[in-house]
Amino acid sequence: MRARTTLGAGVVVLAALVVGAVGFVVVLRLVLLDGVRTSAEAGLEQVSSRVESDGAGAVTDYEDVLVQVVGAGGSVLAHGEDADAPALSTADESRWSHDGERWLLVADDVDLPGGGEATLVYGVSLEQTDTAIRTAVVLLAGGVPVLVLVLGIVTWSVTGRSLRPVERMRTEVETIRAAQPHARVVVPDTGDEIARLATTMNAMLDRLDRSAAGQRQFVSDASHELRSPIASLRQHAEVAVAYPDRTDVAEFSDVVRSEAVRLQDLVTGLLELSRLDEGGTGVRRPVDLDDLALDAVARARARARVPGGGTGDRAIRVDGSGISAARVLGDERLLTGVVRNLVDNAVRHAASRVAVALVEQDGAAVLTVDDDGSGVPAAERDRVFERFVRLDEARSRDAGGAGLGLAIVRDAVRAHGGDATVADSPLGGARFVVCIALGG
Repeated sequence: MRARTTLGAGVVVLAALVVGAVGFVVVLRLVLLDGVRTSAEAGLEQVSSRVESDGAGAVTDYEDVLVQVVGAGGSVLAHGEDADAPALSTADESRWSHDGERWLLVADDVDLPGGGEATLVYGVSLEQTDTAIRTAVVLLAGGVPVLVLVLGIVTWSVTGRSLRPVERMRTEVETIRAAQPHARVVVPDTGDEIARLATTMNAMLDRLDRSAAGQRQFVSDASHELRSPIASLRQHAEVAVAYPDRTDVAEFSDVVRSEAVRLQDLVTGLLELSRLDEGGTGVRRPVDLDDLALDAVARARARARVPGGGTGDRAIRVDGSGISAARVLGDERLLTGVVRNLVDNAVRHAASRVAVALVEQDGAAVLTVDDDGSGVPAAERDRVFERFVRLDEARSRDAGGAGLGLAIVRDAVRAHGGDATVADSPLGGARFVVCIALGG
């Protein structure tokens, strides 16, 4: 980058200086020639007056200029001391070389005193003009490369000084390892773009640190959750092997089945969260959220009628009368899981009643799920959406919950651009609210 910046600046300045130098030489030449021509015309006018009054011989005493009086036949009638050559060209503003020196010639017709006409040719030397132009060309030819070289050195130095903090930050970031999760880049106190880059980099490192810490905690929690059902299965299997005559096959089968279901639910939840972390939703299309809510209500009612269907001995009434039509744009599979998780969670914690409502409000579909259970304390309403969090440990374990349902709800809703919150329910328990923008 340093070399490219220096090279680019040098090429641009070199091109500009070359164009400017050529333009300067051309303009200088025109100005100097115009001055010489003006001087020659003034001298011509003065000599013409003398010739017309004193005759052709009046030009014989002129030095350092070319003066000739040329007759009608082209013969030289008289000339100055430096114009003893044959007749000069009478073309206006013509150039003529004499003894290696260039001259600018002007001419005019004059009337001789004795009668007759002649042509007066007057020339002024271009030596000073040519010398000035050559000097300017030499100075520019030597000055332009020097200026470009100086500019390149300055650009190289300034660019290096500007990039030095960036190189320092690169070195600092390269030395950061997992064993130094809290190491950060030093922010210079310049207040410029480099300082903002360092601040942004530190913010990125903070996010990566939080993400890594979350991943480590997630792996730890997942390992702990997986260890429990696996240990239970192993324990019962070892007892069955050690005491086959005392093992009740039906009881052992129930244990294996329940722990296998628990493992299945846990792995399914982990995979779902992993997919959400990696890419959010799948293909989005218009989804009738009211159909999903009604299906979840019907499913909860059917499970409530089945002995041991997740509600124990409690009689849970699931009310879906507040569901109205609402269509959103999203992943139907994920949204189905959101609605079912919320309804199942409410049924699991309700004392006797669950109410599900869906309305359109301010351009969004608002799904509310209320229960009359113990509710969620205000201090725990953010934590309840975290992974592997159980506010009622014993009841959640008995119900087979792994503490992933509400985490999946929040991540899935946020992947759709919405949000999930929890508040107090008019029924006395918890109210979970999901807002997703309308679409389709």
